[in-house]
Amino acid sequence: MKRAGLCLISLVLAACARQEPPAVTGYVEAEFVRVGAPLAGRLIELPAERGAQVAAGTPLFVLEHESEAAAVVEAQARLAKAEALVRDLSRGQRRDELAATRAGLDAARAALKQSESELKRERDLAASGFLSSAALVAAQAKRDADRAAVREAEARLRIAGQGGREDALAAAEAEAAAARAALEQMQWRLVQKSVSAPVAARVEDTLYRIGEWVSAGSPVVTLLEPDALKLRFFVPEPLLSRVRPGTVVQVECDGCGAPFRATVRRVASEAEFTPPVIYSKDNRQRLLFLVEASPSAEDAKRLRPGLPVQVTVAEAS
Repeated sequence: MKRAGLCLISLVLAACARQEPPAVTGYVEAEFVRVGAPLAGRLIELPAERGAQVAAGTPLFVLEHESEAAAVVEAQARLAKAEALVRDLSRGQRRDELAATRAGLDAARAALKQSESELKRERDLAASGFLSSAALVAAQAKRDADRAAVREAEARLRIAGQGGREDALAAAEAEAAAARAALEQMQWRLVQKSVSAPVAARVEDTLYRIGEWVSAGSPVVTLLEPDALKLRFFVPEPLLSRVRPGTVVQVECDGCGAPFRATVRRVASEAEFTPPVIYSKDNRQRLLFLVEASPSAEDAKRLRPGLPVQVTVAEAS
């Protein structure tokens, strides 16, 4: 009888030892890429289709952009005008203007030569007593005026060959830089009205229809990358010691086929549901900690966002 009792106890212990590892429930969550435009506008093109696989750079949608295109043309014209002014000030006067300035200098020199000859003749007459001193002073004043006119014409010729003043040239260059920056800004605004896929992914959803007004920053297309699915499940406090980043768990779900494995990436540092009572032994059973795990890229193809899963946590080794 005693031996039978010992055998019964041994069978119970063996059955306990063969207990299945504990399992917890969870669900599949997706980290979507919500694609929008930084500018507002009416939706005029939507080539993206729900369920389609798109490569990075594939056009997704286009907003109206007539105003931005016109602004680019205007900015280009302003830049061309500013750059032309810079070139004009840098080169100085044109060939015909320089020729006119040289002709003016030649005329001033000829006038000076004539006034000097007149002054010499007047001095000779004054020395012989045939000319008054007032007439001599007038002739000398005319010679001095013609000499000043020559110096002025020479200065004008030097300036004509040097181009615009440094301050005027600097102002023109600053104006050209401002026009160039304005053009870049207008071109950026135009580009933002045509949005392409930032990553290779599946089009999960489109949130607007053609003709609707899209606010700035509002998502228009929702993308799902192949590796953007993760498992979220809650582990009770007694099992927390068995789960840490890098732990491999087994996952099952309806319609997913054979069970597969996932690797724990994150364990929450705080409990999700904390009873407002003293942590007795019974209450600790009610503490749940969020755990996130990542399946392989191949296994992720079998999953859909929101799908319930059952996660088996292996015994601690």
